[in-house]
Amino acid sequence: MMGFYYARVFEVLIVGHYYAHEIMVGAVFVLSRVYFFDYNRCMDKRIFLALIMIFSVIFIWFLFGKDAHITNAPPKGGTVVAFGDSLIMGVGATSGNDFVSRTSRAIGIPISNVGLSGDTTRAALDRTDEVLTRKPHVVLISLGGNDAIKKIPKEETERNLVTIVRRFQAEGAVTILLGVRGGLLGDPYESMYERVAKQTRSILVPDILDGLFGDARYMSDAVHPNDAGYERIAARVAPIVFALYKNR
Repeated sequence: MMGFYYARVFEVLIVGHYYAHEIMVGAVFVLSRVYFFDYNRCMDKRIFLALIMIFSVIFIWFLFGKDAHITNAPPKGGTVVAFGDSLIMGVGATSGNDFVSRTSRAIGIPISNVGLSGDTTRAALDRTDEVLTRKPHVVLISLGGNDAIKKIPKEETERNLVTIVRRFQAEGAVTILLGVRGGLLGDPYESMYERVAKQTRSILVPDILDGLFGDARYMSDAVHPNDAGYERIAARVAPIVFALYKNR
C-alpha cells in the first residue's frame, strides 16, 4: 500500500513541473485516492473528507495569489458546465451516479451536463456556441477518448482542444481539462493534455480513468466506469471545483 502512496507523490512532482499550484492539486488527488483505496482500514471516511477540504483551501492560496497561473480564475459566477463525451454523460452509471451529478452534490453547486456519447474534438467544435449561450463561468472538458478510437491524428486533437478551451476562456470561463488515456500499452495523450493545459493556463486533472481502466470492480464495460468508478472520478474532480468557489 505504501508503494501506491509513493507513486502518487511522484505523480504530484511530475505535474508540479508544469504548474507550481498543481502540487496542491496533487495533494488533493493523493488524499482523495487514499480515501477510496484505504478508508475502510484506516479511519472514518469523514476525516479524509475533512482533510481533502483543508488541502483544497490551501490550494486556493496557491491558485489565486498575485502570481496566479489559471486563466479567468477565480470564476466570476456560479454557472458550471460539463462538456464532452460519454464520460461526461455518465454512460455506465445508474441514474444520478455519474461523476458530474456526484460532483455537483459534493460541492453544492448545480452543474449542467452537456455530454454527448461518441463526441470527438472535431464534433465538439460545432457545439461550443450552444454551450456558450449558457454563459458558463467554469467548464469541465472531457474530450479525446473518441479521437483515439476513431484514429483522428493526435496533432489535430491537440489543435481542436486548444481552440475549444480558448473559445470558452474568451467568454470569461475557467477551464478544467480532464485527461484520458490515448492507448492501451502507452499513453501518447498524457503529454498532449499537459501541453494544452500549460499553453492555455487551464487546470488539468490527469487521466481520470487511472486506477479504473481494466478493473471490473469499477468499469461497466471496456471504456466506461460503473457507479463505483464514477465515484472515484468525482473524488478527484470535486475538490478542484470546490477550491475555485471557496475563494469567491
